[in-house]
Amino acid sequence: MQLYRHTHLQLPEEDQQLLSDRIDIHVEVPRVDYEKLADKRQVEDSKTVRARVQAARERQLERFKGTKLTCNAEMGPTEVREFCQTDASGEKLLKAAVQQLHLSARAYHRVLKLARTIADLAGSDMIMANHVAEAVQYRPRVGM
Repeated sequence: MQLYRHTHLQLPEEDQQLLSDRIDIHVEVPRVDYEKLADKRQVEDSKTVRARVQAARERQLERFKGTKLTCNAEMGPTEVREFCQTDASGEKLLKAAVQQLHLSARAYHRVLKLARTIADLAGSDMIMANHVAEAVQYRPRVGM
């Protein structure tokens, strides 16, 4: 398998936005400094992460009991309205993100679905501002 360090598509900005709306998570992975690699602090081990992910999956299965859905990614706009309730500060942050980042309807729903998953991983029934903020940060930075 060949890995590409940088992939740059030369697309008009409008096409870049359309393409990026169809990708859920964009993560830039910078090089890790030696100091961080050699750090002796405790980190979350794989067993703990696995348990947290399994608990989040179980929350989703319980949420969608009686529907054809099994996970947050399968939600459409109707289910997003029903299952992706945010607290007041999360709503305010979401509104600012839509206005400042010019999110399309598709991108708005993707952010909410991802925020719902982040909240599930945190064990939270309500989507809070920090969950929205994390979901928004995974949006692509078009034009950079």
